[in-house]
Amino acid sequence: MSAVFSHGRLRLYLLKLLAEGPKHGYELIRLLENRFHGLYAPSAGTIYPRLARMEADGLITHTASGGRKVYDITVAGRHELTQRAAELAQLETEIHASVADLAALAEEVEEGVRGSVRDLKRELRQAKHDAHGSRGDDWRRWVDPAWASGAWPGSGPGGPGGASGPDRSQRDSGAAEVDRKVTELAAEVRRLLGLGRAAAEDLRVASTVLDSVRDQLRHILRG
Repeated sequence: MSAVFSHGRLRLYLLKLLAEGPKHGYELIRLLENRFHGLYAPSAGTIYPRLARMEADGLITHTASGGRKVYDITVAGRHELTQRAAELAQLETEIHASVADLAALAEEVEEGVRGSVRDLKRELRQAKHDAHGSRGDDWRRWVDPAWASGAWPGSGPGGPGGASGPDRSQRDSGAAEVDRKVTELAAEVRRLLGLGRAAAEDLRVASTVLDSVRDQLRHILRG
């Protein structure tokens, strides 16, 4: 998470984790993911170059075990950790706040998505209803042209009682409403991104939510 782990602070947090005991790289990744409640997980491409640099600086060392490198903190690493104790405490506070921000962002995006899906379902049900009504009118016109011409007793143009069949513009209106909801959702997501609270890696959870919505819409629209 670049906003929190900037200016060597990921290195500091890795030292903290290794001070608790030797660990391999994958274990460090999982510990960081757990610290952020699954909302953030650093990639191997982020962690392993950091570990290599820390080892080159003499802060950690590694041993091979079962085909894996197991990292451990050195005396120099513990010394740096002690020297930066105040910074580490501040980092812990910022991580806590960052997790709260990510959770709020995820909840806000998910709530917006749920509302949009409800609206879309309602609009699609109405469009389906209108489409069924239109097909019924088309069938009646085919069976009895008198219905379409208003020749039935007591009827006007378009069918009995002078009532016209569902107009195509209603269906177009329903489709336009669905399109409007999609545009509103996109605008809301962009607004949240514009708040600048999260870096690109922080948005994995939002991406997962949007993927889920996309799959739901595919299922709905394909009927």
